[in-house]
Amino acid sequence: MTRRLEVLPAAEPAEVSKAVRAALSGTGPAILPREPLAAPRARHASGEAGAPAIPAEVPKNIALVIETSGSSGVPKRVALSADALLASAGATESELGGPGQWLLALPTHYIAGVQVLIRSIVAATKPVLLPPGHFSARAFAAGVDELAAELKFSSIVPAQLARLVDAGESDAGIRDSLRELDALLIGGQAVPAALFARAQDLGLKVRRTYGSSETSGGCVYDGHPIGQTVARTTGGELELAGPMLAEGYLGDEELTARKFYTDDGRRWYRTADSGEVVNGPTGSQVAITGRLDNVIISGGIKVALDRVERVVQSREGFHGAIVVPQPSEQWGQTAVVVTAEPFDEGALAELQAAVTEAVGRPAAPSRIVKLDVLPTLSSGKPDRLAVARALARQ
Repeated sequence: MTRRLEVLPAAEPAEVSKAVRAALSGTGPAILPREPLAAPRARHASGEAGAPAIPAEVPKNIALVIETSGSSGVPKRVALSADALLASAGATESELGGPGQWLLALPTHYIAGVQVLIRSIVAATKPVLLPPGHFSARAFAAGVDELAAELKFSSIVPAQLARLVDAGESDAGIRDSLRELDALLIGGQAVPAALFARAQDLGLKVRRTYGSSETSGGCVYDGHPIGQTVARTTGGELELAGPMLAEGYLGDEELTARKFYTDDGRRWYRTADSGEVVNGPTGSQVAITGRLDNVIISGGIKVALDRVERVVQSREGFHGAIVVPQPSEQWGQTAVVVTAEPFDEGALAELQAAVTEAVGRPAAPSRIVKLDVLPTLSSGKPDRLAVARALARQ
């Protein structure tokens, strides 16, 4: 049995909300919210760059398809059932203390954005939608002021949090509005510790979330698996199980078989993240240590660039910097710090010393590169492919 798959412009969140409601109830087609056609990802839809064409129909149990690009830039199409999406929304509602009203500040072609709409449907509340265009702390604060329910929530990425914190530190009105949120979920990537501390110092009720399209969004909050989520590590890789898991990847049975498997009657998702899980009397505690695929060989030693990046971001003036790999005649590969902020002449030596102490000499960055603007994806995550291209041109 199949159902029709409808492609929708993600720039129309009100229309996406109506369509996702119908998709969840089974009264409408499955949906695939997409970026504007000008975006590079749209070129993959016709089968270019190794991606198959979007099918006209999907299995009947699929309600939502989310396109997500890996390091290659070729999109994977994550197929999610209504049961998985509703299980995720229900777990979030329980974790946050009950149904509330949401402020949508993320694009709806990302799982975190569409989940704000689904959580609103589950809560029977109307989400407040930020106006389209450049993210503004003042507009976000005005959106918070429109929330009228007893519990008020929003979900953003670290880049947006940085703008809110900067504005909140200098503007009491914005700060007061942000404090009205009962939970401000931060996901999509690791939150720099210094930024998180600044947000807490402002009185913001920030929550770190971890998850992906394959888990219907965030399923670990502040290191604690929510709802029926179960976490474990196998060979150092974090694996997740629970009713929120995706059915797999549309049109890619081989990748589905590699990433999802059943063990002793339970279905697991291999996250490709390294981590640790400690089981205690109050439940499991999950610590993410980095991406298994974000590793270089420097001087014959494996170096996890996520660890290097955390050290770099802990240093004053580099909270928004990223660390990327580059070829090196001496080391084979080396870490390079990329930032959009000015830095002092002695900054490289200071970073090298800090990284050497925390991670080891082979991990020390070989240079710092300043770009006029650090490119980001529409989700707010750093666009590491664009950064790599920029470095190649230098």
